[in-house]
Amino acid sequence: MPEYLAPGVYVEEVSFRSKSIEGVSTTTTGFIGPARYGPIDLQPDIVTSLGEFERVYGDRQQLDYSGDQLHNFLWHGVRGFFEEGGKRLYISRTFRPLAGSYPPADFGTAATAPLTGANYRDGHARAKLPTANSDATALHLRARFPGAAGNLRVRLTLRLGQNILGGDVGAPTVGGLLDNDVVWINEVNSPVDSPPGGGNLYLAESYYDAVNKVDTWRFVDSTTSPTTTLELADFTPDPVPAQSDAIRIVTLTVITTDDDGNTMVWDGLPLDPAHVRSGSPDSVSKYFAQKPSNLAQARTLPIVIELGGDVVSGLDVIDALAAASTDLLTNLNDLTSIDAERSVDVILTGGNDGVRPTFSEYEGTADETTNVKTGLKSFEDIEDISIVAAPGSTFGYENGYRSDAATIIGLLIAHAQNMRYRIAVIDSGDGQSIAQVRAMRARYDSKYAALYYPWVRILDPVTRQEIYLPPSGFISGIYARNDINRAVYKAPANEVINLALGFEQFLNKSQQDILNPENINCLRFFEGRGMLVWGARLISSDPEWKYVNLRRYFAYLERSIDRGTQWAVFEPNGDALWANVRRTIEDFLLNEWQSGALLGDKPEKAFFVKCDRTTMTQNDLDNGRLICLIGIAPLKPAEFVIFRIGQWTADRKV
Repeated sequence: MPEYLAPGVYVEEVSFRSKSIEGVSTTTTGFIGPARYGPIDLQPDIVTSLGEFERVYGDRQQLDYSGDQLHNFLWHGVRGFFEEGGKRLYISRTFRPLAGSYPPADFGTAATAPLTGANYRDGHARAKLPTANSDATALHLRARFPGAAGNLRVRLTLRLGQNILGGDVGAPTVGGLLDNDVVWINEVNSPVDSPPGGGNLYLAESYYDAVNKVDTWRFVDSTTSPTTTLELADFTPDPVPAQSDAIRIVTLTVITTDDDGNTMVWDGLPLDPAHVRSGSPDSVSKYFAQKPSNLAQARTLPIVIELGGDVVSGLDVIDALAAASTDLLTNLNDLTSIDAERSVDVILTGGNDGVRPTFSEYEGTADETTNVKTGLKSFEDIEDISIVAAPGSTFGYENGYRSDAATIIGLLIAHAQNMRYRIAVIDSGDGQSIAQVRAMRARYDSKYAALYYPWVRILDPVTRQEIYLPPSGFISGIYARNDINRAVYKAPANEVINLALGFEQFLNKSQQDILNPENINCLRFFEGRGMLVWGARLISSDPEWKYVNLRRYFAYLERSIDRGTQWAVFEPNGDALWANVRRTIEDFLLNEWQSGALLGDKPEKAFFVKCDRTTMTQNDLDNGRLICLIGIAPLKPAEFVIFRIGQWTADRKV
């Protein structure tokens, strides 16, 4: 309440209108399944294109489960999602190692380079740059995530910057230099200044010169005994470059190349582990650390670089590189050398796709102490997701994978039910007959899931052959396209599957007459109209919750009202608040009715909102409860369009 303590004019802000409710998104989707690469136990990040997915989760190549080749169903599902109109996608990657567990144990004890896959069962590719055959003085490289796509080619290149020595004779200066920069110093003056520093590598250190009362620099070569130290005051800048001393910063460039020739480049990385820029460590070992401080880097950086126990400075890093390439330092001293002559090439080997994940990997784990989650549990903290699917999880349903596939379906349904505002898109099994898909459908009853049959035939961009894919990726994209082009209250059916060449089984009307009453959504071909989604039912026995659009529209309304009325919490629970809540929700529902989402020719026929003494008792008020009763008349799809036609006599009156 304002205080009026002194005479004067007081201007106050007041509100004469109700709060507004903004409709939430209904198109954000979550996919779970195995991929060729990418994070497993990091919080999923949003993906907005197939290219973005490939940069993090690997390419489209098939998965190799110990010689058993399996289509990359997750990649195909993502492709189908975006091609059919999807916009926003979260990915949870599942991985099951050949043996042991993820994450892997320390890999610093390896004794050979490159390491073979037989030595490691956790799926990570590895290599070691040896120094005098000692691991303690070596650089250890590892693919950040398990997967065959981690078998990368890595190039480590030393580069010299421009000469940063400037100033006047007797008053030299350096520009752009930081503590613990590795510098290359070459003195071309004749006679050479003392102490000598021609063509050597040093660490830069800033310090306060108490004698001259100035901040200055010195350069230390900690690899010599006794240690050589050069003072900045000993250098002689000269306007003629050929007669000037030279101080150049040495940095490392890291380049990774995958099997398809795609490269990623990180340039200008400091060498010394203690190097700090803008208050944060930024050396190559910190940038490519096992746990980077930046979560975005943890998702996208493909490799980990760790230092042996005796590698404590940037000069030691160069020594480790020089041990792997005998001409490296010679070429570094040659200013005309090319990058390839100052590089060390490493091939990471041993990365594998493990074995096919089971229901356990799909279910995931949650570590409360570290807040690390995997599988479906990683989706629990993401409120935006409205659709969940597991493309490829039902492959082999009739051929040895039934128990896992059935459990995964149950986990998807349970996840959607627990999160309330989500729907699970369930795939039928591959190669199923009508009797088999009916038996599969009979196992489930949920108003939060929809089942689609049969699988979709497309042209595989990997094998250049026609293959069959689970429909969930395409259907999820069609859900999004339907919401964007029409609205969430419109049934996502009678929609074209753009990528489809056909289906695993072409259904006719008689066959759909069997499947439709059991709430199995069929994909059908209609001549002259294309490959269509011809069903929009939930696998629910409750007649009140029969249709997909009804479930999704209620989820949209509930979540929008949930988010749009958070302001009411802890407000004084009286008539003013009740009226404000009523107006807020009525305005939102009126807008829905005007857009055609509700049945009724008048707003009072389409919905009602009650929030007063009739919805709350004194006990509710005493316990801090505000209860609002909302009723709406939703539109249901015209699933059966019936025209009754009879003979008419011309002179008969209606």
